[in-house]
Amino acid sequence: MSPDASTTGVEIALAVVKTLLLVVGGVITFFAYRAYRRTRQSPLGYLAVGFGLVTAGLVLAGMLYEILGVALGTGLLLESLLMLAGFLVIAYSLYAP
Repeated sequence: MSPDASTTGVEIALAVVKTLLLVVGGVITFFAYRAYRRTRQSPLGYLAVGFGLVTAGLVLAGMLYEILGVALGTGLLLESLLMLAGFLVIAYSLYAP
């Protein structure tokens, strides 16, 4: 088995996992937003925004690398910054009065 074959398998597995993360994160974001719309409580709105940022961050590096040709390190940095922002917003939503 050549190293290229195993790399291709890992790339496919990574694409599948990232796709599942996007779907599950999107569903969580949708439910948080729906709860916000129903109750109009701002912490739930912040929670929806936070989960949306984390979800976007989870898939950003791969998309930037594969589609736009951005350096992988730059994509990972942007991914991490979005995830950090999302977690900060989620933390605020849990703290907000």
